[in-house]
Amino acid sequence: MRLEPLRRRHIRACVEIERLLFPGDSPWSASAFHAELDAGGYYLVALDEQDMLVGYAGLALMGTPGDWEGGLHTIAVHPDRQGEGIGTALLRSLLARADELRAPVVLEVRTDNDTAITLYERHGFERVGIRRRYYQPSGADAFTMVRPARRTQEVTG
Repeated sequence: MRLEPLRRRHIRACVEIERLLFPGDSPWSASAFHAELDAGGYYLVALDEQDMLVGYAGLALMGTPGDWEGGLHTIAVHPDRQGEGIGTALLRSLLARADELRAPVVLEVRTDNDTAITLYERHGFERVGIRRRYYQPSGADAFTMVRPARRTQEVTG
């Protein structure tokens, strides 16, 4: 598996994974992915040995040099490839970018997604709040989680 920047040619495959993973909520559309790229977000894809897209993740960066903040907007792995470390690799790459900028990172995660919550906590995120009925149309709640800014040399595996 290798990681590379998300390109417009990858968006169709991302949308297909969205539909598989989030059928009870509002999966991202192609236009949502295009808008994120247009806004300058830091997006990566995971490609397998046959160049099939098996995951993707994106970090929005807001602010100005010296005062950045990151928002983990999405992270997803194809259901057939979960449990192989792809999500961990994507997350670590996004966090490395945030660490280069010394940016804290904020995210929302479904309160019933124990696998994702465990992954985020392993990487220094803490629960700081709850957003009731955040995901629509299901009405599922979300935890807001934050990882403080880190200097690159403070980050450990």
